[in-house]
Amino acid sequence: MVDVIRGPICESWHSGFAVVTNAAGEVVEGWGDLDHVILPRSAVKMMQALPLVASGAADRAGLDDSQLAFACASHNGDPVHVAKARAWLETLGLGEDDLICGVQKPMGDKARHDMLRAGETPCRVHNNCSGKHCGFLTLSQDLKADGDYVNPDHPVQVAIREAIEAVTGEASLGYGIDGCSAPNYAATVRGLGRGLAYFAAARADGDAMARAAVRLREAMMAHPVLVAGEGRACTDLMRAAGGKAAIKTGAEGVFTAILPDQGLGVAVKIADGATRASECAIAALLVKLGVLDGNDPVVKKRLNPEVPNFAGIITGEIRPYAGFPA
Repeated sequence: MVDVIRGPICESWHSGFAVVTNAAGEVVEGWGDLDHVILPRSAVKMMQALPLVASGAADRAGLDDSQLAFACASHNGDPVHVAKARAWLETLGLGEDDLICGVQKPMGDKARHDMLRAGETPCRVHNNCSGKHCGFLTLSQDLKADGDYVNPDHPVQVAIREAIEAVTGEASLGYGIDGCSAPNYAATVRGLGRGLAYFAAARADGDAMARAAVRLREAMMAHPVLVAGEGRACTDLMRAAGGKAAIKTGAEGVFTAILPDQGLGVAVKIADGATRASECAIAALLVKLGVLDGNDPVVKKRLNPEVPNFAGIITGEIRPYAGFPA
């Protein structure tokens, strides 16, 4: 899918899987074995947030669209994200210790450097998944369930598994424990694309699940900085798409996109887990589909980045393989 060029030589390359799926759940185009089973990681946080909204828990808790976007986030841990997490926890009558996501240094360079200079230490609200966990806690409170909300048998995670099965059209294929301690349910590449197409095709006059999908995708597009942060591919590419796509990264080379105007879902998995390749591949697919302008400097930064050396000399580039996307 992606080549890394130095001089005239293809020095490295990244293979993987990708699918474009329509509103009927049919494959429009596919690359690689679409029945390959993957862990979609954080690229499906919008699916993990479905029960929060579809159950009515979000409305009963008075959540706004910015909080719904934050529930789908893999954020930088910037001040805007930390403030959002702390304010949300306060409305629940909870504190940072109620989060089970673990402690993580801010992903954003500025926030991390500012913390070091101030002699501060990271805590759980800095974890890139703290927004998702605030959503878990909100649903858990609404269900009057116990605090171990990441247990696969907990009502929150059972509801998430059922929602993912419903939109992907696949029975659960097992799970792995994610970096934030929550179960991450496996899917085939085909099923992942089908689930994203469900979000793309959902309408506000549909059932509770469809209405939830609409609210979540619209919240992501309305608040791209809360979904990731300044300088991150999700935020930059959603801004460049101008409301035409909700875009989400996941660990280990996963990227997803929801295209409401076209009723399409797009999923990418890079086999070796390289983010440089997943960003290039998703950008290439979205340019092909007319959602992004390949000449936009923000898009080119992901689609065709230059490779400089320590002296600032441009030694090569990263680019989509000549046959992808065809």
